[in-house]
Amino acid sequence: MPRYNPAVIEPKWQKYWAENRTFRAPEMPEGEKRYILDMFPYPSGNGLHVGHPEGYTATDIMSRFHRMCGRSVMHPMGWDAFGLPAEQYAKKTGTHPRITTEKNIDTFRRQLQMLGFSYDWDRELATTDVDYFRWTQFIFLVLFDTWFDHEQQKGRPIAELPIPDDVKTEGDTAVEIYRDEHRLAYQCETPVNWCPALGTVLANEEVIGGLSERGGHPVQRLPLRQWMLRITAYADRLDKDLDSLDWTESIKLLQRNWIGRSTGAEVDFFVGSEADCNAGRPSEAAFENWKHRRARGGLPRKPGDDVLRIYTTRPDTLFGATYMVIAPEHPYVKRLTTPENAAAVEKYCTEASFKSDLDRTELAKEKTGVFTGSYAINPVNGEPVPIWVADYVLISYGTGAIMAVPAHDTRDFEFAVQFGLPVICVVDPGETKEVDREKLIAGEIAFTADGTAINSGEYTGLSTPEFKKRIASDLSSTGLGRAAVNYKLRDWLFSRQHFWGEPFPILHEL
Repeated sequence: MPRYNPAVIEPKWQKYWAENRTFRAPEMPEGEKRYILDMFPYPSGNGLHVGHPEGYTATDIMSRFHRMCGRSVMHPMGWDAFGLPAEQYAKKTGTHPRITTEKNIDTFRRQLQMLGFSYDWDRELATTDVDYFRWTQFIFLVLFDTWFDHEQQKGRPIAELPIPDDVKTEGDTAVEIYRDEHRLAYQCETPVNWCPALGTVLANEEVIGGLSERGGHPVQRLPLRQWMLRITAYADRLDKDLDSLDWTESIKLLQRNWIGRSTGAEVDFFVGSEADCNAGRPSEAAFENWKHRRARGGLPRKPGDDVLRIYTTRPDTLFGATYMVIAPEHPYVKRLTTPENAAAVEKYCTEASFKSDLDRTELAKEKTGVFTGSYAINPVNGEPVPIWVADYVLISYGTGAIMAVPAHDTRDFEFAVQFGLPVICVVDPGETKEVDREKLIAGEIAFTADGTAINSGEYTGLSTPEFKKRIASDLSSTGLGRAAVNYKLRDWLFSRQHFWGEPFPILHEL
């Protein structure tokens, strides 16, 4: 047998495959079909790296296997060619990014063809092709003109969105604002990774240790108006439809944890007027008047200026809330901060803006925070609750504000210990070896599991599941809260590119 000589055999057959279009998928295939798609690489100036062929080898094996089994296989290749590196190179050299991008694509294509992958090169595309991104713009416009109907669990034209009567009475502008609040593609002010030196917003993976991956420039978390895609509207469908997928349970679990569906309640804590906040807390009369108004009108669609709305998975622990925390990016920070605390709060929020979400939560060695000087009123017992700013609370989860129950939440317990805040046990674990009940009652440890309510007024003696059900109903009937569902899944921030990216097909008149 002649010895295998890749320098001879590989070019020979690669030339044959190219001339005869061996791997071209037919336009009208017969029999079984397979569509095998690789993640498109970004064509950088450095060419392929070892990670590219590592993944592409597996999909190429699958493609060849299915062809040998008589199936029609479409296995294309393309280029995710918009991006910040090409833009920065253009600024540095004065060369238009299309020129450098197409040059890099030629290099990538040549290298992939040398590796002998069985791609259908007749179906090659780049995301920078005008004929291609016109369709991404078309899809964007479809999303912009669509809202998600939770009852039908599908998207519907925005023209079919039911408009509440109270919104109609406010006029056409209010109706348009209401529609904009329900579009699948929408704009809002949200915290982003802003890099002044690069003049653009960066994705989380482009920020390392508070610096930009490209150039090592400082990156700060700032609220900016951005385009978003409302993928959270589909969270329940994403979660439910995992059941029909032929995936391993471990992969499905990773997906469910990414979606992060949780059930609990939204609860409003009264903070009063701006004058009340400057004074530290609202009066008892103002709180009672607010409760009466809520009992008549119910929980409003949006929280008013006089409340902090929180989301909790444990409404049964409301009586154990000894302080509240708002994220440093919360829009109420300035409003809730008293004059004597303003300097400390501003300094703390600035420092937090240079930290990533990972640094603030999982990598944080100790809890940090600062007191605003203001108090909210706990709706279930009328007790004043101090409001703190702390970076372990993220604006991207829930409402960006929490009621802190240190006796029954580990993070809250650590914070309470750090700053000497009260720890009140409201869930009795009963006689169990897993928990030192005496230490728990004394406020020396935290207990996060279910049990029996104590120190909870009329709810004392209820089991945790009974308490949750009853408190959600009572809060709803009095207009102070309601049952709610939340997700770790976030809406997709869409507008990261500064120049070398698809232009948005929406023009806002000034």
